[in-house]
Amino acid sequence: MQFIYFVFQSAFMTDQQQSLKELQQIKQMMERSSRFISLSGLSGIAAGVCALIGAYIAHDYVVGRKDYIINADVAVTQALANDYGIILNTWIFWIAAATFVAAVTSAFIFTWIKSKRQGIPLWGKTAKRLIINVSIPLIAGGIFLFKLIHFGTFGLIAPGCLIFYGLALVNASKYTLDEVRYLGYCQVILGLINLGFVGAGIYFWAVGFGVLHIVYGTVMWYKYEREEA
Repeated sequence: MQFIYFVFQSAFMTDQQQSLKELQQIKQMMERSSRFISLSGLSGIAAGVCALIGAYIAHDYVVGRKDYIINADVAVTQALANDYGIILNTWIFWIAAATFVAAVTSAFIFTWIKSKRQGIPLWGKTAKRLIINVSIPLIAGGIFLFKLIHFGTFGLIAPGCLIFYGLALVNASKYTLDEVRYLGYCQVILGLINLGFVGAGIYFWAVGFGVLHIVYGTVMWYKYEREEA
């Protein structure tokens, strides 16, 4: 009788395990069809490192130890003519642009590697939805910040970047992993705190885009990719 019971229990456990496995597979298929789950934790870490390097390079220009104007004579003419091109005549702009390109490129590479490993197309409906929902707050924020720069309101640039970026993450989080939403909340809160310390924008910028991304990426890698690695 004990032998029959053992065989019956083993068969039941096998069926139960198979059912759980099938449910997990169905869940994964549903997530792949509705959410972009190929975001790599290493992408966040790489973006954070790029941001910290950019903040380190830009620091002396921001605090006034170095002249952030590339060509002073041209800048005077541009300022008198109310020319938007003066923005392109600053070292800070090009440092920020280089940092952005490096962060996006590194994030793309690691995300592409993860999507290839998972066998999931990098560009699909969910990726398009994600990009659209990220882009709307970023484009609106970019136009707003561009006007702030034009009028010389530099103290609000760093908190503005953090707030609009955080809103973009929160807006897009429904199409990707839930942790992105919490990263967005942290960015918004940090940006709002920065409004009370506008002179320390470069440090808040480094914490938001650098440290928080590294922490987020580490958590994501440990939670979703450690076993695969």
